[in-house]
Amino acid sequence: MLLEKEHIKLRAVEPEDLDVLYKWENDTRLWIHGTTLSPYSRMAIRQYIEDSLQNDVFQNKQLRLMVELRDGNKTIGTVDLYEIDPLNSRAGIGILIDDAYRGKNYGSEVLSMMSGYAFHHLHLRQLYAHIASDNESSIRLFRKEGYTQSGVLEQWIHSPDAGFRDVLVFQLIQHA
Repeated sequence: MLLEKEHIKLRAVEPEDLDVLYKWENDTRLWIHGTTLSPYSRMAIRQYIEDSLQNDVFQNKQLRLMVELRDGNKTIGTVDLYEIDPLNSRAGIGILIDDAYRGKNYGSEVLSMMSGYAFHHLHLRQLYAHIASDNESSIRLFRKEGYTQSGVLEQWIHSPDAGFRDVLVFQLIQHA
């Protein structure tokens, strides 16, 4: 199964995901890893869910899937393909695993499944990730899954507690 592994499965966003997405999108500790500048309302997240259910991945240029435990169907995270570029056959990838479920190898399963889906179903050729240089657990995770560091964006992100920080660019390229 393309979107299932031993412990987890990936599934489409459902209206019932509103509360957990609201929690994660409004966790200010996570904003440094994206481009969020202000909180999201429940109405905005509800509209996002409705739009994602109606539009094609190539129209939206993004795809969010929910990470769910196969045993008990508990939602524990999300994985996103963003800036999907069919012309150049690439997309960015981002992953979030809830704090309570980190360190259990779920991130590896998610990246493995999503790369398989991107390469074999969407026919993309490469995935890339931007990771803060001090995010050691994400760097280990992406390296473990075969991503290689291809660059550094110097002083790319700003955080109130650490000032400007570098971002590392990682790529996973499917060679023909």
